[in-house]
Amino acid sequence: MADKLIIFDTTLRDGEQSPGASMTRDEKLRIARQLERLRVDVIEAGFAASSNGDFEAVQTIANAIRESTICSLSRANDRDISRAAEALKGANSSRIHTFIATSALHMEKKLRMTPEQVLEQAKQSVRFARNLVADVEFSPEDGYRSDMDFLCKVLEVVIQEGATTINVPDTVGYAVPELYGEFIRTLRERIPNSDKAIWSVHCHNDLGMAVANSLAGVKIGGARQVECTINGLGERAGNCSLEEIVMAVKTRKDYFNLEMNIDPVHIVAASRMVSQTTGFVVQPNKAVVGANAFAHASGIHQDGVLKARDTYEIMRAEDVGWSANKIVLGKLSGRNAFKQRLQELGVSLDSEMEINAAFARFKELADRKSEIFDEDILALVSDESITSEKEQYGFVSLSQHSETGERPHASIVITVDGKETHGDSDGNGPVDASLKAIESQVKSGAEMILYSVNAISGSTESQGEVTVRLQNSGRVVNGVGADPDIVVASAKAYLSALNKLHSKADRVAAQG
Repeated sequence: MADKLIIFDTTLRDGEQSPGASMTRDEKLRIARQLERLRVDVIEAGFAASSNGDFEAVQTIANAIRESTICSLSRANDRDISRAAEALKGANSSRIHTFIATSALHMEKKLRMTPEQVLEQAKQSVRFARNLVADVEFSPEDGYRSDMDFLCKVLEVVIQEGATTINVPDTVGYAVPELYGEFIRTLRERIPNSDKAIWSVHCHNDLGMAVANSLAGVKIGGARQVECTINGLGERAGNCSLEEIVMAVKTRKDYFNLEMNIDPVHIVAASRMVSQTTGFVVQPNKAVVGANAFAHASGIHQDGVLKARDTYEIMRAEDVGWSANKIVLGKLSGRNAFKQRLQELGVSLDSEMEINAAFARFKELADRKSEIFDEDILALVSDESITSEKEQYGFVSLSQHSETGERPHASIVITVDGKETHGDSDGNGPVDASLKAIESQVKSGAEMILYSVNAISGSTESQGEVTVRLQNSGRVVNGVGADPDIVVASAKAYLSALNKLHSKADRVAAQG
């Protein structure tokens, strides 16, 4: 009889800690619905105590999602835990995930607490949380670099206090697979009440081993929950990748002998949605969800696949959501067909106004390009201009002239707080001129630290998706824009980033 592996997705919490990857409440809800469609067991929706915006996002997701357990992170103090419990009130199934650092380095340098104080705080926080919800997860931050004797003592106490899941994070990505697996196994063997909780792994990818470490924690250590993110999104080098964990366990069931609730056919749609929402482009050679994941350039490989697919493919592309027939709609398609396709893609817009705005943009795009792909539709609904939030800056029109031997020039019309304004500028190229024309009016003083262009689909008629990352006064934000005209897409992305800079939503970085 196969054991069950619990998939705990933290894209909306730990993934959001990537510089510039913070999401609006509506964007988080859209991704949460896709995760529910994917049949993720636990969705860590955010860190409710970090800001009013994160509290509202956790609350909204808790009220909307019925099939997955909704979790909020909290530090090991009563205020954070109470705030998490309040945000989770509407959830069908809820979990509080509380944490405190246990490594000597973190206790001394970050917390400035003695081991005895940390032990007591861990004990009291789990006791307090257990009185508010039935499902409590505890994480010793920097657990892998903690003293084994002290860690055993802490984890035994929190299990006694009612922690139902024990998560052992490799917070800084220091572990290697065999040692990490043995570390988890040793903890479970040494702690007398270890069988009273489900053991979990949470690995970062600083040395490129997050997936391998997580799988070792499962196979060698006996963990039965993996904490992961879509596309491996996360701070620094990222987190353990959900799609790689899921397909490794499914493809090698002969080795792992584990069952999962996940419906993998929705993986690619989830990957696209997260990528287009955050502006973090998926590399072409990324396992499972990269554009080249099922492509064969070698003549020998192509011949083998044509004769027998399993000569070079261990998974079927369609099993994870890749479709050979990507063209779904055209300019003659009606509103109901568009709405149906949104539902099939796992996208749910909350109001008729949002649906109408998205459909209007779809018709406008269909007049400009004959073939509309799923990626185009996801880009449309990710466009911040169709959200209900009032934006400080809006795109109206752009004209630019570029000729060999002449300095490019751009004229742009944008709205600033609802009022139209015109800007003109020369530049080193049409994109540079357009962005300088915007800056001549907004005078943000922001520094651009990333400019990236990605084709949404594979033809010269494709929409270009541009990501702009801006930094100002210590804040880092991403803006994403899509349009068949790369220069227009660049202007939209720049304005999107400026709108995020203008938003004063505060976030407190925390990591389990």
